[in-house]
Parts: sequence; C-alpha cells; structure tokens
Amino acid sequence: MARWIRSRRRSLPAGGGHRRTGSGDEEALTSTKTQGAAAAAKAEALTAGARFAALREALARIGTTLEESTTCAELTGAAVGLAGGTAAVLRRTEQTISGYEQITGDADLLPDARWATAVARAGGAPALGEPPERWLEYAGAPRTRAALCAPLKSGDDTYGVLVWARSGEPLHPGEAELLSLLAERAASHIRHARAYESVNRTAGDLQRALLSEPGRPHPNLDIAIRYLPSGGGVLVGGDWCETVRLHFGRTLLVVGDVMGHGLEAAVDMNAYRSSLRYIASADLPPHRVLRQMDEISSREADRRPATCLLAGVDPGRGQVTLASAGHLPPVLIADDGEATLLSVPVGPPLGTGLGGYESATHKLAPGQTLVLFTDGLVERRGEDIDASLARLSAVRFPAGDGLDEVLDTILERLDARHAEDDVAALAARPYSRHAGSP
Repeated sequence: MARWIRSRRRSLPAGGGHRRTGSGDEEALTSTKTQGAAAAAKAEALTAGARFAALREALARIGTTLEESTTCAELTGAAVGLAGGTAAVLRRTEQTISGYEQITGDADLLPDARWATAVARAGGAPALGEPPERWLEYAGAPRTRAALCAPLKSGDDTYGVLVWARSGEPLHPGEAELLSLLAERAASHIRHARAYESVNRTAGDLQRALLSEPGRPHPNLDIAIRYLPSGGGVLVGGDWCETVRLHFGRTLLVVGDVMGHGLEAAVDMNAYRSSLRYIASADLPPHRVLRQMDEISSREADRRPATCLLAGVDPGRGQVTLASAGHLPPVLIADDGEATLLSVPVGPPLGTGLGGYESATHKLAPGQTLVLFTDGLVERRGEDIDASLARLSAVRFPAGDGLDEVLDTILERLDARHAEDDVAALAARPYSRHAGSP
C-alpha cells in the first residue's frame, strides 16, 4: 500500500498537485492567437477584395455608350447592385430639372422629389466658402428607411443627382461614399455624352444647310425625292439629288455620291453641287458637263472623288440622255409596272482628272417613270452588284401609282431603311400638256 502511494505521488505534478504553465505552453497559446488574428485579417482582406472587385465591376458597367439616358440607367443599376434598395436619377439641364428617371427598384421607396430637386438645383452653387456636399441624407425619411442624394458633378458642372433609398437596414457612411463614387463616374460620362451631342447637333445643322433643296423642274416633269442617312442617323453625308431647268422645256436630273460620310463628305458634296449648277447653266450635253466637273474637281487635291449620274430629260421629244461618272444606271418603269435598267456608258468617278465620258439616249414616253439612285439603295455586303440590280429590276409596280408610292415601294422592297450606306433616290415622270392648257 505504501509502495502504491509513493508511486502515485511521483506521478503528481510538483507544487501540491497544481500544474504550472511552462514556457512551451505560453508559446503555443501565443501561436494560436497569432494564427487566429492572421485568419481574421485574411478573411477581412478577402471581404475587402470582394468589395473592391464588386466596385470595379460596377464602375465598368457605367458609360458604355455616349447616350446620356443609357448612362443614367447603368448608374441606377450599379447603385442597386452595390447597396440594394432603389435608385433613380434627376437630370439637370441648365436650370431645368427632370422628374425621376431610369428608376431601378421600388419607386415607392424614393424620397420626396421636391427635396431631391432642391439638391439638384443647389448642387452647382454651394454656400459661399463651403465645399460642395458629396452626398446628403434625407432627414425626412422614416426611421425604417434610409435615403440620400449624390450630385452628378464633374468639374464645375452639375448634371443632376443620383437618388437612392432603402428600407430596413440604416445607411452606412461607407455605402454613401461608394454611391458618391458611382455618381462621380457617371457624371464624367454624362459630360462626354452632352459634348458629343452638342457637336453632333452642330454638324447636323451645318450639313442640313449644305444639303439645300433641289431646283424646280419644268412643269412638264413631275419629280419625287427620298434621302435616308445610313443607320437611321440624323447626319447627312455625300449623297445628293439635283434638278436644273434647261431651255426648251428640258430638265437635267442629277444624283451624286461623294466617298465617305459625315461633315467632310457633305462639304465636298456642296462643292460638286455648286460646280454642277454653274456648268449646267451653259446648257451643255450631259457628258460635257461631267467632263468640266471632273476637270474642276481634279485641281483640288483635298476634294474626295464622287460618282455622278446625269439624265437630260426632254419631254417634248420623248427621250432622256444619260451620262455616268462611275455611277449605277437608272431604272425605267413602264406603264404596266415592269422595271428595266437603262444602259449608260460609265466613265471614271469625278475628281480623277481622267475624263472620257460619253452619253446614251433612250426613249422616255409620258407616263413612264425614271428612277435615279445611289448605290446604298441596292448594294449589300457579300452580294454581287449584278444580283443587287437584278433584285431592283424584279420589283413590279401597280399601274397608276404616284411617284411617292413608287419610291415608297422601292425603299420597302429593298429594305433601304436598314441599308449600310446613305440612300438617295429621285423619281421623275414626264407628261404631255394638252392643247389649250396653260
């Protein structure tokens, strides 16, 4: 028994049965704490990384186009994606403030629009000596709802405000800063969009001024004209139509196409048109008109080449004389609605200085319709031009259609509103004046 007690005592720790923590245990405890802190720091870093990744993704989704309304829609979508709730935009143009636009989420959560409008009006003129607020909380929101405005401000200009609201969870300052950052990014894109729109509008006004109305033909010739910019845009390019009165009841019809698009092509188009009017006033045959236009334009190194088709219509003689500078032939529509391409000798485009233009004369009876057009009407990518012209020739027209109906039928059957190039078309129909008519 005593032997067992002694053996038992030897197995007990020193110090009356209480174990003391040694240096090895302290090191193990410190290591455990360090590992826990490292794991917490790693988890926090991962969370922060995920937040930054979400922020980068949200910023990348804003400003994908130069359309202001699209940018606003992208902004509200990104705001809701980051902070939840509902987001909308009030746009500011000078002193005009729009209502809520591009709403993403439940519109009933949005704060009083009068408060948001006041913020939008004051955003461009903060109190004297006070820095502009990056975001403002809505004091009138219920306790269960958070709302704020973040100005859409870029430089010294304010383009409106981002309005955000959420029910339940209160607003955190970090979230407000994120929403303010989104608003700043969107404002920069809105500034570019408005600058682009202003330049686009100015260029359009100038081009429309350059594209003046064609002259008036003789009373014995009816005409109708259509012009469609490529892509349904508002800007005109280098396509144009013209009519010039000549002596003895004759009229010169013209369709031209300057290479390229936009303002530069429209300026060159106007130069070709001016030279045509000046040269045609001398009442020269169509091929000689083209020859002189080519000589004039070839002296200007910066002028773009152009194709051109001239048709001298003489209703008294029942004929038309054609001359082409690299342009497609016209279509003649008979009384029964059948369409036929008229042959015409094709010379080089204007501006090359090569010359070599010739004329061809065809019959043109009263009631028949002559259609001149630019290549955007028929050309399609990957399709041979002969097949494109054959498609136009295959169109049949009801007897008795007016010129407007004829052009509408052509544009619809050839799907011209989705053409890849500008489209200009001119339809002309001679008629005989009855004896005794004025």
